[in-house]
Amino acid sequence: MTLGTDGGTVRVAVDIGGTFTDIALLDADVSSSSDDPSRAVIEGVAALLDELGIDPSRVAEVLHGTTVGSNTILQRRGAKTGLITTRGFRDVLEIGRIRMPDMFDLTWDKPKPLVPRRHRREVTERMAADGSVITPLDEGEVVAAGQALLDHGIEAVAVAFINSYRNPAHEDQAIGILKAAFPGLLVTGSCAVLPEMKEYERTSTTVVNAYLLVAMRDYLQRLQDGLKAIGIAAPVLVMTSNGGMLAAEVCCEKPVMVVASGPAGGVVGAARLGLARSDKDVIVFDMGGTTAKAVIIEDGHPTMTSEYEFRDGISTSSRFVKAGGYMLKVPAIDIAEVGAGGGSIAGIDKGGLLVVGPHSAGAHPGPACYGLGNERPTVTDANVLLGFINSQALAGGRLTIDRTLSECAIDTHVGGPLALSTLDAAHGVRAVANAAMARAVRAVTIERGRDPRDFTLMAFGGNGGVHAPDLARQLGIPRVVIPPMSGIFCAIGMLASDVEHTALATLTRRLDTLTSDELDGAKAALREEVARRLAADGYGDHQRRYLFEADLRHEGQATELTVRFEGNDIAEIRRLFVAEYEKTYGYRDETPIELMKLRIAGRGLRESRLDFAAMRIRDRAGASRSGTRDVSFFRGSEPVPVEIVGRDAIGAEARRGPLIIEEFDATIVVPPDASVRKDAIGCIVLEFGA
Repeated sequence: MTLGTDGGTVRVAVDIGGTFTDIALLDADVSSSSDDPSRAVIEGVAALLDELGIDPSRVAEVLHGTTVGSNTILQRRGAKTGLITTRGFRDVLEIGRIRMPDMFDLTWDKPKPLVPRRHRREVTERMAADGSVITPLDEGEVVAAGQALLDHGIEAVAVAFINSYRNPAHEDQAIGILKAAFPGLLVTGSCAVLPEMKEYERTSTTVVNAYLLVAMRDYLQRLQDGLKAIGIAAPVLVMTSNGGMLAAEVCCEKPVMVVASGPAGGVVGAARLGLARSDKDVIVFDMGGTTAKAVIIEDGHPTMTSEYEFRDGISTSSRFVKAGGYMLKVPAIDIAEVGAGGGSIAGIDKGGLLVVGPHSAGAHPGPACYGLGNERPTVTDANVLLGFINSQALAGGRLTIDRTLSECAIDTHVGGPLALSTLDAAHGVRAVANAAMARAVRAVTIERGRDPRDFTLMAFGGNGGVHAPDLARQLGIPRVVIPPMSGIFCAIGMLASDVEHTALATLTRRLDTLTSDELDGAKAALREEVARRLAADGYGDHQRRYLFEADLRHEGQATELTVRFEGNDIAEIRRLFVAEYEKTYGYRDETPIELMKLRIAGRGLRESRLDFAAMRIRDRAGASRSGTRDVSFFRGSEPVPVEIVGRDAIGAEARRGPLIIEEFDATIVVPPDASVRKDAIGCIVLEFGA
């Protein structure tokens, strides 16, 4: 399938996943190259343009969502990093919040800091909480610290001084000294990354930024060089964690902004598609080859967070689960992620229980049925055995599937140890994976005070349409929507995104003492800052939009809630916060309210942004299937013959399941208790009930 183009310039969107690299303009999947992800992008784009007969010179933009940042942290392959901090604050990374994610888990190991203690150096300086100088910076100690780190082979240095968010003079001074004395050293300062209070969060975020500098710069340079080699000189824009786009050059300085880049494109696309469908309240469910993610969209806007922890297992910005990973205090879409994708490996743990993930078979060798050397069963293997996924080939016949390999893997590693039949073992793998994914959905709904039954479940990713009906049934969600080109929807969503810059100011003021003039002055300063950045990107006044957010809390609390607001009506800000607080925590607090931070998101509206309501889709050869195959929908029931059709066989009139819809990039399962139809945009809509 391809998106309609006007014959003029062409935009290419690329999303690198754990198993596939998805490229939009054409529905084309190529395996991700784990050794060098840029190679898969370049090869895929070249093949895409060649297949469509498009000259590379017509490409005006390359939009990119990347997992380079997250994979670098997970694999601990970042730069050898050092930290220079205020004397007495060397151990902030270990101390953290003095919390653990589960107080009863005696097997939990605290994540090792990205900077070992021997690579953290203290220097003499001190700023007061109001920004006044208590102790001047000792420049000699800065030079000595830099030299000591360089002698230990340090490649990147994070500089984080106490209270520098109030007055960055010492931090700026130290950075200048380091760059002048050691020009080969990559240096990043906390105020350039996160000018906020809370020394642990600010230090952790700055360290992660420094840790990613080398990997992100090398990757983006290889990508740009490779694109030029095939005739594409267009700028590269990278999807940020909060759903905006930034120039590649900016991401090279602030890679921490794109750690959660991968799934953000799909969320932005889901929000735009929901508005086009007049469906403003949506649960986004994105299931790929390695992980499954969940996000809620309310009133057309994805829920956002100003901090999250990056870690293995379930990764969420939960306000109640802390200290499980590396703290990143940057604007991001509020995503819950679990290691339960199509390639997630199933097995038996030491206690004799069936487990699925978080380890994945990845792109190479992939699930056992791919025949590339993996002998461990995965979720995909279970779906092949149950009949949900084609047991011959996927991707229009380009990816061969061997059902016997799936059967052998399931029997050897699950069925045999648990004394289960092959089908029962496969149902068990699927049930455990579904439970993990339901947990992710609950993390962004029930834990946030939202009832999932009030939302529509929008599912995409290569496996989203296979598992979404089971999740909807478990959670009581009445409707599932699967967008066109669902297998590559994260890449499609990037075509619907805008360039976005953010800025913030720390205020720490009681709301009842703040005047409208003071609020307006703070907003104007932030607006001017992001306007300069947008102007540098080529966006004029008529192409800019500004969204303001306030982080507020009740006096004496340590955690803020974020509300979006317009204008300078302080009473309205108070009302919005009280409503959000009650929705989240279930009660009202009468203590005074503090305004901690103001944040602005300045958007440059891309004229080429995809309009879902006007989108044209062309089916590609090999996308549609026909015939029947036996499918086992429920454990204990006999497999039943189910008709296999393409998306084009579904019309506006609802028809009952069971049914399997096969496309080039994805499979959609319509269970017996659901009906299916296609809406005016081309989305497949499954409904449960009468």
